[in-house]
Amino acid sequence: METELGAILPVWSAIPFAGVLLSIALFPLLAPVFWHHHFPKVSAAWSAVLVVPFVLAYGEPAVHELAHVAVADYVPFIILIATLFTIGGGIYVRGSLRGSPVTNCVLIAIGTVLASWVGTTGAAMLMIRPLLRANRARRHRAHTIVFFIFLVANVGGALTPLGDPPLFLGFLHGVPFFWTFTVWKQTALVVLVVLGVYALHDVYYWRREDWVVREPPHGPREPLAVEGWHNLLLLGGVLGAVILSGVWSGGDVIILGVRQQVQNLVRDAVLLAMLAGSWFTTSARIRQENEYSWAPIREVAILFAAIFTTIIPALAMLRAGEHGGMAFVVRAVRAPAHFFWASGILSSFLDNAPTYLTFLSTALGRLYPGVVEGAAIPRLIGEHHAYLQAIATGSVFMGANTYIGNAPNFMVKSIAEEAGVSMPSFFGYIVRYSLPVLIPVFALVTWLFFG
Repeated sequence: METELGAILPVWSAIPFAGVLLSIALFPLLAPVFWHHHFPKVSAAWSAVLVVPFVLAYGEPAVHELAHVAVADYVPFIILIATLFTIGGGIYVRGSLRGSPVTNCVLIAIGTVLASWVGTTGAAMLMIRPLLRANRARRHRAHTIVFFIFLVANVGGALTPLGDPPLFLGFLHGVPFFWTFTVWKQTALVVLVVLGVYALHDVYYWRREDWVVREPPHGPREPLAVEGWHNLLLLGGVLGAVILSGVWSGGDVIILGVRQQVQNLVRDAVLLAMLAGSWFTTSARIRQENEYSWAPIREVAILFAAIFTTIIPALAMLRAGEHGGMAFVVRAVRAPAHFFWASGILSSFLDNAPTYLTFLSTALGRLYPGVVEGAAIPRLIGEHHAYLQAIATGSVFMGANTYIGNAPNFMVKSIAEEAGVSMPSFFGYIVRYSLPVLIPVFALVTWLFFG
């Protein structure tokens, strides 16, 4: 059904998706007050621009696609994000932290390591608030949050299927759990270079801070302590539920005409139980001290509802390969370097999970046409592992290129702005940080590993 739609959909059917992206990019810059009050209406309008003609033109297949993206993609996605957001907001790291370059580098490094084990969302929600508190007295803070997004919300999640959704999808499709450790060299290179560039940035801005901020405070220092530590156990329950859903099969059920696996429903039920457990067992004082608010998760839920809806034609055309309206993209992807940049560029603006699967299918179809997925993936790993490494690293790393490349990016931005940090605009983020910092590093990765 996906291939049929992808083969007949015109390229201009992706216009509503482009409209959502441009709205996210331009309105906060050109009309911030209007966007703050009316972004739900703008998101709903672009969704309606796609859904109404899509359903009228294609009928039942279109309805099925909309139901599928809701049942199989959007609802589980939001449940996972909301659960990690709620649990992370129930953990309060108390203590006297001063936002010096050394402290900031250590906090970002810890979050980067955690990301592969508790997910980029979990690590971001756990570490962003201590980082914001440590830098509360500083005038120059936006660059710290941007580099935090680069490393904790994206690159750090590359080493296990728990780190980022595309890698977990690969695991469900037959990629061994520990295979992702084979990209440790690429990950280590990007982390070390980007963290080094951040250190230079922060030292520069640190020297421009008022001397009162730079001088160590006098008097007793509050020792480091973790409150709401039981949420760490709930976080372990989340990880266990996610892992179990990948190794246990409980059969299938039909929901709104969409086939869904029982283990995924059990996983989502456990996640909701963990969310409720965290909410009802964590004191209101901890969440108040964490400056916890539902505003970031509300914004992510609304914007990604529009993104998941309007992205349907673009992904269907990509899945159709050379028979779809985006055949020019598929034809251009040949070597591992092409897969790295193609999956990365699309992951910068599309959801990186379906992008990963799309280019995984493209690689399998190009190298092993007619071979079933279960047999083709082991051959791909054994004979052409660079292709899979390129798809995995491109999808994960380049989610850092924009605010919408990965869900935690927008959440971190929203939390930082709630804390009073003046974050760069959509294009400011790209022009001031992504292009000069990340793109040269990714070019180096291409030359060393995929050239």
